[in-house]
Amino acid sequence: MNIGVVTRSFPELTNEEAAELIASEGFQSIELCLSQKDSNYWVYNGRSDLSTFTDEQSKRIVDLYRARGLEVPALGVFTNLLELDDDGWQANLDYFERMMQIAAVNEIPFVSTECGFIPGQRGIHVDAYESRFDRLKQALIWLTERAEKYDVTVALESCVLDVVPSAKRTVDLIAQVGSNRLRVLLDPANLIANNTEEEMFHHLSAHVAYFHGKDRHVNDTMGSAVGDGDIDWVKFLQLYQENTPDVPFILEYVTKANFCEIRDRVLAALAGNGRKSPVGDIS
Repeated sequence: MNIGVVTRSFPELTNEEAAELIASEGFQSIELCLSQKDSNYWVYNGRSDLSTFTDEQSKRIVDLYRARGLEVPALGVFTNLLELDDDGWQANLDYFERMMQIAAVNEIPFVSTECGFIPGQRGIHVDAYESRFDRLKQALIWLTERAEKYDVTVALESCVLDVVPSAKRTVDLIAQVGSNRLRVLLDPANLIANNTEEEMFHHLSAHVAYFHGKDRHVNDTMGSAVGDGDIDWVKFLQLYQENTPDVPFILEYVTKANFCEIRDRVLAALAGNGRKSPVGDIS
C-alpha cells in the first residue's frame, strides 16, 4: 500500500528536513504543499504571492523528496473556487494556474483543491446553493481547460461541509464539467456523514486520483486522525484493496509526533485488525 503524508504536517521543518524524516520512516509518497520553513507560501482557502517563487526553486524542492525515494503525486493548492468578488475569483484561478505550471515543470500529475467557501457562510445555503454550485462548475471548466495545456489533472476534494457534500453530487459535478482533467481527492472523513464506505467507492472509485487519510465523527465539523472517528477502516481498506489498490493514501491531520503511529493504525486496519466504527454501519 502506497502510504504517504502531507508536508503541511511539518510546518516547523525545512523541505530538506521534512524529506529526510518522511523517507527515514518508510513512507512512499507526499502531497507537497509549499508550507515548510523555507517555502512558506501555502494559504488555506486563499492565495499567496508567488511572484518571487521560480520554477528553479520548485525543482530544488521537489528533488529533495525524490532524491530520497519519495513519490510526489500531488501539489496542494486548496484555494477558494467560490470567491464572490469577480476580481478575487479570477485572482484565485490565476494563482491556481501558476500552481499548474509548477506541477508541470516538475512532472507532478495532480493539482489539488477543495471547493472553497465563503468565510462565515460555509455549508449549503438554500438561497445561494445553485449560484455557488454554478460558480464552482465554471471555475472547474476554466481550470480543466488549462490543465489540458499543462498536462496535469485537477483533484477535487468534496466535503459534507461544502457545496458538493456527497459522493453522488461529486460524480454528478464531474459529469457536468465533462473533462478527463478532473478527478477526485477522496477523503472519507469528508463524506462519512452522507455516505457509507461502500457508497463512496460505488460512486467515485473510477475517478480517484488519490486519498486523504483522516477520520471524523459523523456529527463533528472537525476532522481527526485515522482511528479517532466513525469510519470503519477495516471495511474501507478492504474496499480500497478491491477497487483502488496502490492509489496513494496520504495521511492528513497528523503531526511530527504521531504520523508513524497513525500510519501503523492504517496498516493494522489493512490487515483486518483495526478498530471498527463504534456506531457500526452508517446507512
